Amino acid sequence: MKRTYPLLFIFLLTCVIAAGCLSTENGQSYAPQEESFSFGNKMADMAFDEDRDFLYDAPSNVADSGEATGSSITRKVITTSDVSLEVKNAPEAVDSIGAIASEYDGYVSSSSVYDTYYGDSESMSGYISIRVPAAEHDTVIDRIEALGKVTSKSTSGVDVTEEYIDVEARLSNLEKQEQRLQEILEMATTVEDVLEVEKELSRVRGEVESLTGRLNYLNDRIDFSTITVSVSEPRNITHSWGLRDALSDSVRGFIASVNGIIVFIGVALPIVIFLTVVGSVVIFVKRRVWR
Repeated sequence: MKRTYPLLFIFLLTCVIAAGCLSTENGQSYAPQEESFSFGNKMADMAFDEDRDFLYDAPSNVADSGEATGSSITRKVITTSDVSLEVKNAPEAVDSIGAIASEYDGYVSSSSVYDTYYGDSESMSGYISIRVPAAEHDTVIDRIEALGKVTSKSTSGVDVTEEYIDVEARLSNLEKQEQRLQEILEMATTVEDVLEVEKELSRVRGEVESLTGRLNYLNDRIDFSTITVSVSEPRNITHSWGLRDALSDSVRGFIASVNGIIVFIGVALPIVIFLTVVGSVVIFVKRRVWR
C-alpha cells in the first residue's frame, strides 16, 4: 500500500500537467487528445475523463454567465471616435470638452493647446483625448459637436468578442488547474514531490496573472470609449485691395536691385582698380621715354 501511494500521487500530478499543457496549446485548444495518452488500467481512464470534464467546464461557465447563451452572444466591441472642430476659442473648447467628459464619469487622457501661423495671421489650435463610458458615447459626441463647426468625424469599432471569450475560458481552466495542484500539494510526502508540484504551480500562477491582466485591459477598453477631438480657430482674412501686396512687391524689388548693384560693384571694382594701375604705369613709362 505504501508503494502504491507515491505512484498514485505521481500519476495525478502528470494528469494535471498534461491538462495544463493541452488547455493552453496554441491559445485555443482546450480539449486533450485521447490518442496522446496510454493508460494501462481502469483508474487511468477515470482520471482522464475527470480532467477532460474539467477542461470543458470553462466554456459552459461563460454561457452561464450571460456572455454566450446558445446562438445569442453579447458582443464585445472597442469603440473609438475622431472629431475635428472649428471653434472661436480653442483653449476654451478644450476645457469644455474636458468638463463634458467629467460630467459623464469619464476622464481626460491627454490634451494640448498651441499657436498656429498662416502667413501673417496667428491663431490657436489644440487637441484633447477623453475616455467616457461606452453607453454615453453618442451623447458625449452630440455635446462636443455643439461646441463648434464639425469639419470631420469618424467612428470605428473593433470586435474582440472571440478573444474575450478565449481569454476568459483559458483563465477559468487555469484557475481550476491551480486549485487541483493545491490539493495535490497537500498530498505530497517527499521533498522531491513538493518541489515538482510547486514548480508547476508557479507556472500556472504566472499564466493566471498574465491572462487576468489581459482581461482587465479588454474590459477597460470595452467599457470606456476613446474620443479624440482636434480644435482650431478660423483664419483671419484681411482685404487690402492689392495695395499692401503691391507695396510689399515694390519693396522686395528695390531690395533685390540694391543687392544686384552691390554684387556688381563687388565684382567690377577689383578689375577697375587693376586696369587703372596698369594704365597709370604705361602712361608713366611713355612719358619717360619721350623725354
